[in-house]
Amino acid sequence: MVEVATVAVMCVAAFAGGAFGAMLGALHSFIFAGFVIIAGEAVNIAGRTIAGMDAAAGDAAALGAVGLTSNVGFGAVFGPHIAFAGGVAATAYAARKGYMDSDWGYHDGKNIFWCFSCHRLDVVAVGGVFGVAGYLMTLALATVGAPIDPIAASIVVSAALHRVVLGYNVFGRPHGEGYFDVSPFEREEIITTDGGGGEPEQRLAVEPWIPWMYQWDGLTFLGAVVGALAGFIFFTTGSPFLAFGISAASIMILNDGLHDSYADFDLTMPLTHHMTLCGSAGVLAFSGVSIASATPGNVAAAIPMWQALVVGAAFGAFAALVGEAAERVVYAHGDTHWDPPATAIAVTTLLIGVLATVGVLPSGGYIPTL
Repeated sequence: MVEVATVAVMCVAAFAGGAFGAMLGALHSFIFAGFVIIAGEAVNIAGRTIAGMDAAAGDAAALGAVGLTSNVGFGAVFGPHIAFAGGVAATAYAARKGYMDSDWGYHDGKNIFWCFSCHRLDVVAVGGVFGVAGYLMTLALATVGAPIDPIAASIVVSAALHRVVLGYNVFGRPHGEGYFDVSPFEREEIITTDGGGGEPEQRLAVEPWIPWMYQWDGLTFLGAVVGALAGFIFFTTGSPFLAFGISAASIMILNDGLHDSYADFDLTMPLTHHMTLCGSAGVLAFSGVSIASATPGNVAAAIPMWQALVVGAAFGAFAALVGEAAERVVYAHGDTHWDPPATAIAVTTLLIGVLATVGVLPSGGYIPTL
C-alpha cells in the first residue's frame, strides 16, 4: 500500500528533480544518470558476488532506501522519467515561448542540449511539474503491476502530454510520402514553420532523431551487436542495467562533436541505450532467473553463454528497429523531442511482459506479468 505522506514528499523531490533537469539540460541529466547507474550497479555487483550481501541489482522494490541505482539513477535526482522528461518538457515550453533562438538546424523544441540555468523560472517550473507527472505515472504503473517498463512508458506519455498541453501537433505533419519517408531530409528540403513566439523559422522538412543513424540495415546490425554485448554483460555480472548505464554515459562523447548545427557533427557515434537495456532485459527474462538472485553463477546455471549472446542480439535488434519506427512516426515530423529510445524500450518490454504472461518466456525478468 502506497502511503500518501510518502507520495507527497516524493512529489516535492520529483519537482526538484524535474526543475534540476531543466536547468542542467535534458540530455546532460540523462548522461549523469548513466554514470550513476554504472556506479550503483558496480556497488550492487560487488555486494552480491564478493561480499555476499543480499542487494538486488537495481530493482526499486528490492533495493529499498539504500539503492544508488534505484533512488538516484532511476529516482528523483536523475531518473529519466523525472529529470530527462522534465527537461524535455521545459525545452518544448521555452521553444513555444520563443526564448531559445538556438539556430541549431532543427526546431528549437528538440534542442535537448540546451541548459536553462535559473534565469527563466517559468521554464524551470515547467520542468518541475513534468517531473512530478513522470513520478506519478511511473508509480501508478509500478503499483498496478503493468507488464511494461514503467519509466520508459511514463517518458512516452509525458512526451505526448507536453505536446498536447503546449499546443503542438501530437505527431506532426509528414512532408513527403508519409511518416516513414525520410527522403526530404536526404534532399535537404527546407520548410518555413512557426519557430516559437510567433516568429517564422526555416527548418528541415524532415528531422531524423540521429541524422547519421536511420538506415534499417545498419540499425539492425548495430542492435544485434550491442544487444549481444548487453547479453554478455548481464551473463558475466548479473546486472540487467549496467550495459544501459554504459550506453547512457557514452552519450557524453556526442557533446564533444556538436558545434553550430545538429546535422553537422564531428563525432557521429551511435546511441544505443534502448538496444542494450532491451538486450539485457530479454536475456534476464529468457534465463528465468529472478532479478534478486541474478548472480553470474545463477545465470550460468540457467543458460549457456551462447544463448545469452543470441537472445541479447535478437532483442537488441528488435529494439533498434522499433526505435527507428518510432523516430519516423513521433520525432522526425514533430516539433519537440519525443524520445525514440524510450518508445522502443516501452514496446519491447511490453512484448517481454506479454510473452512471459502467455508462457513463451519463463519469466518477465524485471517486467511484471499478468
